[in-house]
Amino acid sequence: MKIATFNINGIKARAEVLGRWLDDSAPDVAVLQEIKSVDENFPREIIESRGYHLETHGQKGFNGVAVLSKRPLHDVVRGLPGDEDDDQARWIEATIGDTGLRICGLYLPNGNPTPGPKYDYKLAWMARMETRARALMTAEQPLVFAGDYNVIPQPADAARPQAWTEDALFLPQTRAAFRRLEVLGLYDALRLRHPEPGIYSFWDYQAGAWPRNDGIRIDHLLLSAQAADCLTDAWVETGPRAWDKPSDHTPVWIDLDL
Repeated sequence: MKIATFNINGIKARAEVLGRWLDDSAPDVAVLQEIKSVDENFPREIIESRGYHLETHGQKGFNGVAVLSKRPLHDVVRGLPGDEDDDQARWIEATIGDTGLRICGLYLPNGNPTPGPKYDYKLAWMARMETRARALMTAEQPLVFAGDYNVIPQPADAARPQAWTEDALFLPQTRAAFRRLEVLGLYDALRLRHPEPGIYSFWDYQAGAWPRNDGIRIDHLLLSAQAADCLTDAWVETGPRAWDKPSDHTPVWIDLDL
């Protein structure tokens, strides 16, 4: 089963890119971030006309996540538990067909500027995610937590780590919160297959970041032990970043033998 995470940076702005990517790469399951659309205005035909089941958790002009699958989606949960006052659309869960796989699509807060309320929200959101992950892991089923984490886990995950030392994506508190997810027993899928530096998933639109390969790795798939046991491959698909009117992110993939 091929699973991808892709921050598309606006479903309407990236409709052509998304359609081309689905045709070319044909994921079995994909989670999308920054759809920037309310559910009722989401252009579902782009996805459903290609034979996918679709669930969205949208928000006007900002954020928004979606999961699409060639198999039916069951037991959908929208919104990260733990804060009834949080109205930001950043989390969606679903079980994939009869595989037993539970997938959680997420768009973790950026957190800048720091210090301040946006960074406090980021850390609180990560604590809530840790609580939710711990609860889901009690079922001892294959779990995939896939999305734009807005976290640079290690210096090797940035072309110029020194440029990010004061950024919310790379602050020690951020990386420590990410590490706590791993301590729970979640595995960074890409690093299981590719421990080497120089692998990125985001290149800013400014200052020629893409042609200079001045990137960072902030899109991750964390796997429970049951899912990690099924992992056959993981990779970053850089091609879509070079297309016309691309997202500033590119898809990250895993292949699970399920």
